[in-house]
Amino acid sequence: MKLFYKLSLMAIGIILTGRVSAQQDTTGTFTLERCIEFALQHSINGQNAALDQQIAAAKVKETVGIGLPQISATGSVIHNPKLQRFFTTYTDPTKGVSFIPADVAAQKGLQYGDVVGAQNFFQLRSAGTASVTANQMIFNGSYLVGLKASKTYKELAFRNANATKEQIIVQVSKAYYAVIINKERTGLFTNNISRVDSLLKNTKALNENGLAESIDVDRIQVSLNNLTAERDKFLNLNELGLELLKFQMNYPMERPLRVEGNIQDVRVEANVEAYKQNWDYRIRPDYQVLEANRKLQELNVRNKFASGMPTMSAFGTLGYSTQSPNVPGLFRTNSQFSDGSGLGPDKWYNFSQIGLSLNIPIFSGGQRHYQVQQEKLNLLKIMNGYQSLKNGVDLDVKQSCINFENALKSLSVQQANMDLAGRVAHVTKVKYEQGVGSNLEVVDAENSLRTAQTNYYNALYDAMIAKVDMDKAFGKIVPNSVPQ
Repeated sequence: MKLFYKLSLMAIGIILTGRVSAQQDTTGTFTLERCIEFALQHSINGQNAALDQQIAAAKVKETVGIGLPQISATGSVIHNPKLQRFFTTYTDPTKGVSFIPADVAAQKGLQYGDVVGAQNFFQLRSAGTASVTANQMIFNGSYLVGLKASKTYKELAFRNANATKEQIIVQVSKAYYAVIINKERTGLFTNNISRVDSLLKNTKALNENGLAESIDVDRIQVSLNNLTAERDKFLNLNELGLELLKFQMNYPMERPLRVEGNIQDVRVEANVEAYKQNWDYRIRPDYQVLEANRKLQELNVRNKFASGMPTMSAFGTLGYSTQSPNVPGLFRTNSQFSDGSGLGPDKWYNFSQIGLSLNIPIFSGGQRHYQVQQEKLNLLKIMNGYQSLKNGVDLDVKQSCINFENALKSLSVQQANMDLAGRVAHVTKVKYEQGVGSNLEVVDAENSLRTAQTNYYNALYDAMIAKVDMDKAFGKIVPNSVPQ
């Protein structure tokens, strides 16, 4: 009992530990790298792509198995309540073979030359057979082509998995960047509210001392109220951004997600000309998928040709058979049946056979010819896809480069505007506090600063997204060597 008690406690401890570790895994702080890692492991599309790879690997093994020896065993027990009669001509037993005994023929009144349906005297009512058969393919052109096609199918699954992986990384990266931009802007709202609230308190103090009008207080109060309402609305939108990131990661929606990182960690600079050097279409996942499809289609054409070639296989059978007047007699040896029908069979008699099978297709009504034509036309469609893909890639590359360069220019301008608006707001506030500036100038400067800040962060997010799109256009999201 003590041992059982200890084992029970250990089992409960292991279960609780597993649950705690699972919760920690889904409630920790996530960087961009960990978000991507989690998404690749838990995304439905990623899981399906991994399953497709496993299916392709199993398909290769299945195809290989076709060329291995095929062994099967069969057994049967048959009982004929009434044996099938055979038709024969009654002949003179002294001149030839007669399958009907003379006494039976006399009883039936048969004459020599009569045709009669006689009972089969050479077959007992029950029979049993057990055998093992082995077949071995010697030559089959379709099998050889199918073996290559299965390996190409495995390659196609791998290429599709890479394309899916690229899509997941792009979606998670964009959602992550939106979250950290919003987190940065949340802190900015806090600073702005604190600054305007401080200005409001100073203006109220000036108003109480007769140095400022009540309308100045009201004007700053309105600005503070608008800023607070804008912050609350933004916080709600920020929650939606976090939910979108969870969705892209396939993260449990009911669990909290803490995102780590800030915009200073994100590098949006890149040398576009360096990207263009040694640029090769073949490193893009969509090109590699098309290439695998082309190889597979070429093998389909060869397979249709191979289906018209001769096939050869070897076979061998080893078995045993016996007969008896009834079914129980098949399983008895030299024993009297209870119904007095006689002894059972002496034994099961073995038999065997070996041989070669050759199949030569001669004429199929033109089916193979037109099947080959169809596969060739499908191959031409894939070849046309190369030109379409090349045009699309060229457009994607040019568009992503232009968008990225424009985003960097806009980011530089908006950052300068934000810095300038910050200095203007600071100077305006100082002048107002010293009595040489107007309250209206302060409010306008604060509004301009918030607008400049919003424009800057929008430009920064656009630059981040443009960088991701350019990396995708140049095939740098999922590093992969050029297929040989």
